[in-house]
Amino acid sequence: MGIGQSLAFWVVGAFFSMFFIPVLNGSNQAIWQAKVAPDVQGRVFATRRLIAQITGPLAMLTAGPLVDRLLEPAMQAGGDWAAIFGWLVGVGPGAGMGLLFVITSVIGALAALLGYKVPAVRNIETLLPDYVPVAKPAA
Repeated sequence: MGIGQSLAFWVVGAFFSMFFIPVLNGSNQAIWQAKVAPDVQGRVFATRRLIAQITGPLAMLTAGPLVDRLLEPAMQAGGDWAAIFGWLVGVGPGAGMGLLFVITSVIGALAALLGYKVPAVRNIETLLPDYVPVAKPAA
């Protein structure tokens, strides 16, 4: 979405950005539900969601000042980074935000590749045993 210069490009980019999220979240949730004992799932899932969702407000608090004070001025005509990244995201109003989208997308892709490269992360489904309920003795 950061390299797009038109509404049509942004719509297609947003569609593909959101298309895979339900599949990823569903797969992730299935692994957690299989591995965590039911009696502690509420606490574990609440903690997991807290950690995941705290990044949203933190990102919003940092993105605005970062773009306004650093990226937008650097991506204006004659700016420090316009010659370097202008071919990718354009130059002028909005180019700094586009550059932020590109940078965060690259970081996300690198994190995914790193996770895939680490066998303990890639093979978590087979390495970590599923929760198996313990049979209660007959009274």
